[in-house]
Amino acid sequence: MKIALLQGKEQREKVFKQEHLDRLRKLGDVVVNETAGDPSEAQLEALIRDADIAVTSWGCGPLTARVLDAAPKLRLVLHAAGSVKPIVTPELWERGIRVSNATAALGQGVAETALGFTIVSLKDMWRLVRETRDGGWGDGSNVREVYNVKIGVVGAGKAGSHYIKLLRQFDVDIVLYDPFVGDEQAKAMGARKLDLEALLAQSDVISIHLPSLPETHHMFNRERLALMKDDCVIINTARGSVIDEEALAEELRKGRFFACLDVTEPEPPRADHPFRGLPNVALTPHIAGAVNNGLQRIAQSVVLDAEAFMDGEALAGEVRADQMHLLA
Repeated sequence: MKIALLQGKEQREKVFKQEHLDRLRKLGDVVVNETAGDPSEAQLEALIRDADIAVTSWGCGPLTARVLDAAPKLRLVLHAAGSVKPIVTPELWERGIRVSNATAALGQGVAETALGFTIVSLKDMWRLVRETRDGGWGDGSNVREVYNVKIGVVGAGKAGSHYIKLLRQFDVDIVLYDPFVGDEQAKAMGARKLDLEALLAQSDVISIHLPSLPETHHMFNRERLALMKDDCVIINTARGSVIDEEALAEELRKGRFFACLDVTEPEPPRADHPFRGLPNVALTPHIAGAVNNGLQRIAQSVVLDAEAFMDGEALAGEVRADQMHLLA
């Protein structure tokens, strides 16, 4: 068994520690890319030669027919990142090669960040920290607990469903909008389904967990943002493209609600973007997913799927060809 890690040296060392490589070596011979930077097609072809399993990550280009011709025994591609769109080609599916990604591992970090935003925002900590730093001592009149409030979750993919799981530790009403989740499935998760407009009008916190697709582009438009309650908190740890930022800035200037934005369109936002100066915006530089030690969770998921593959078990991160149009 040959396992080829195709990503560049720096990227591999960020994600995979010695313990992960040692576990992979128990499954077969491991070949790593020792060159700097993103691999070229020629480098991919050389690295993947005669491999049974290939491991890709950020910076890896598409696995073209030329690359795959070098690995006629290839049976599995493990993507140590989120979206597999940068590496998947029709030839992969045509040759019956299975594909798995680390979206679930990334989703855990995103959900945890969204929960952190939820707690801090309801506690009004952003304002109170600013006031106390400037010499004041806020009265806490706007502080709310994560108790007896309605939390609206938009999208129940890996991140959204894990956010719901975390919220179940609190005494809150969880409502969900996701057209691909049925009422009974939502109930089993611990949520109650609503249509999007009702969710926006009723929720005290709205957390967005949507992929960037043509169908979700500017889903949060002027009309829908206007439905949101005063004193609501909107959290976006998904993709900047799902919000009409001009319309959001207009609503925020009214001071009606608070926004926690980990993503924008584009990234970073321009230096004079209103999100950088409005007092009711918490803007973070796309840190909700795996950063630093969190990247090791991705390596762990890759190793677990490799071991499951060898044992003939289901792959936690498997992606099918018919799912591609729904993925970020």
